[in-house]
Amino acid sequence: MEIESALPARRRWGREALFIATGLSIFGLDQLTKFLVRFYMTPRVEGGKSVSLWPFSDPDPIRLTYIKNTGGAFGLFPNQTLFLILVGVLGVAIILYFYRKQSLASHILRLSLALQLGGAFGNLLDRIRLGHVTDFVDLRVWPIFNLADTSIVIGVFMLIFYLLTLRKDKDKEIPPKDRPSPS
Repeated sequence: MEIESALPARRRWGREALFIATGLSIFGLDQLTKFLVRFYMTPRVEGGKSVSLWPFSDPDPIRLTYIKNTGGAFGLFPNQTLFLILVGVLGVAIILYFYRKQSLASHILRLSLALQLGGAFGNLLDRIRLGHVTDFVDLRVWPIFNLADTSIVIGVFMLIFYLLTLRKDKDKEIPPKDRPSPS
């Protein structure tokens, strides 16, 4: 018997709602910040200037710098929009498949997947609509990124943490003969 099917319908719905709300919140915040950057700033390659977010030190560690990223993470695969759209769709499909396949008894696992999904959708929409991703967070010692990228990275680290620590603890709690069989 699967863990999910043993849960009351209301509890399963609560888990789904948390996953959906988190993913939509990340997606919405990402799209809002990108819209504001595109509306109020000029891209760096078009003469746009960086805006300081940390006026208390010189040089300031955090700036807003608007760039149009036609590549993937760290600018890899520049001007490969169709390829990156296909990779994005595949990534979203894998996240959704993993979400549906797992019992997701762990809040950390659900949250990590929701963060990754919201971020992946945010960057995917940019690529489809604009042909590039709007990046703007400039730490000056790292490539410029956005909230979707941050969400994806945090989600991946949470997933790794879950798989390396919590998953092992969970497996120890249930004797192998008593574990539900995956369907």
